[in-house]
Amino acid sequence: MNIAHWLQRAAKIYPDNAALLRGTEIVASYRQFFDRVCAMAGALVNEYRIKPGDRISLFAKNHTRYLEIMYAAWFAGAIVVPVNAKLHPREAAWIVENSESSLVFTDTDHLADITEVLPACVSHIIDLESPKYQALVGASPLEEPVARTLNDTAWLFYTSGTTGRPKGVMITNGNIQAMVFSYLSDVDEVSSKDAALYAAPISHGAGLYNFQHIIKAARHVVPVSGGFDPAEILSLAPRLGKVHLFAAPTMVKRLVGEACASNLEGDGIKTIIYGGGPMYLADIIDAVDVMGPKFCQIYGQGESPMAITALPRNLVADRTHPRWQQRLASTGTAQSCVEVRVADEKGNSLPAGESGEILVRGSAVMKGYWRNETESRKALRDGWLWTGDLGVFDEDGFLTLKDRSKDLIISGGSNIYPREVEEVLLTHPSVLEVAVVGRDSEKWGEEVVAFLVVVPGHFLDVEELDRHCLDHIARFKRPKDYIVLDELPKNNYGKVLKTTLRKNLEEQIRI
Repeated sequence: MNIAHWLQRAAKIYPDNAALLRGTEIVASYRQFFDRVCAMAGALVNEYRIKPGDRISLFAKNHTRYLEIMYAAWFAGAIVVPVNAKLHPREAAWIVENSESSLVFTDTDHLADITEVLPACVSHIIDLESPKYQALVGASPLEEPVARTLNDTAWLFYTSGTTGRPKGVMITNGNIQAMVFSYLSDVDEVSSKDAALYAAPISHGAGLYNFQHIIKAARHVVPVSGGFDPAEILSLAPRLGKVHLFAAPTMVKRLVGEACASNLEGDGIKTIIYGGGPMYLADIIDAVDVMGPKFCQIYGQGESPMAITALPRNLVADRTHPRWQQRLASTGTAQSCVEVRVADEKGNSLPAGESGEILVRGSAVMKGYWRNETESRKALRDGWLWTGDLGVFDEDGFLTLKDRSKDLIISGGSNIYPREVEEVLLTHPSVLEVAVVGRDSEKWGEEVVAFLVVVPGHFLDVEELDRHCLDHIARFKRPKDYIVLDELPKNNYGKVLKTTLRKNLEEQIRI
């Protein structure tokens, strides 16, 4: 099954439905959307020699053409490689090279920088605003989607690993099908009157929700700003009506804060899916109090996209159950397409009330990491995905996250792995040792803090460290604070005790 069939079907049944919008401006109907995709797919196959299974990378900010490119790629049988637009060009180039993408789509803001560092595997780079892109739309169309199976990879999602290098999660047509059907069963309803608003990056979680709305021939809206602006969203939603958006917990908090400041209740917003990190209990209680029963929670990973557990709106808004607060602090119950259990280090299931690693099995779980058998074997054992997250079930099957076994930092909904920041800082001639941890932040959820030991005789220039980081990694990964120590705390085996560093940060905050 090729997921592009969903667009083909929607365009045939609802050709005049509005499909792509920039703010309130209709850019394309479903008939126009589909016709553009068919033409682009024809160009990809006949002019750019794209074959089934080839990779096509997208390194661009949110745009209605982002969706055109993805569906044209799938129509042609290719694998889409969406790259976070906030990454440093060298980080993006590494993903392009690792995926061996032969074609890269980008926008004007990124074109010059990414062109300078493109690997040899890339034959063509196309600016979304260029005549070259417009020529694609005028090509001879491909009449039918290229045949694909449920086990064929459709979306190659790069997620950082503990080694500091991203890993390409192979998300198949079958994974996406399971995620979509489970969403419609367990999370929320979608109708042709709805509007998916892409305020968070289409390259990540927000983009995965396009499928539910394609199936129902609903609207797809990119804000004029192209990103997350709470005031813009609250102004746009009443004019669109029945708006759905995905938001990280920190985004939800900012949106609710703007609603309170403007004396608004989120009119026009139907559903806000929150995920990508834990949300504080007080914050979601405030959100429901201010904006009403609009919220649904998803817990998933790139390795099981948006499909591990869910807490639908009726449970998020419930205040009658004796344990409603405990349930609201959880991530909900297992979605229909997966089995979820909590296990000890040997894989033995633990009873309710005992904390262990969260394991997932089912049709939404990835088939592995792209060309990385070692990491695939670590993550997938006996059919189960070992998530690296720690959690506990209650007696009713509600899963509460307790901690992350990996040192992941989630800042503003974006994942940051300390190792890659540490490796960059260690290349600075004044840095002898470094350990990076996350610190609580009201604005971002967490922020990056670097503990440093300076090379004897060297002077540490913070501005120079900032410039060094910005030359190698994305701005959002740069430490917000540098703390110099005489030595890093370590155990008898020489391992840095990050728990001690976090405790020191907490004590400083309390003081």
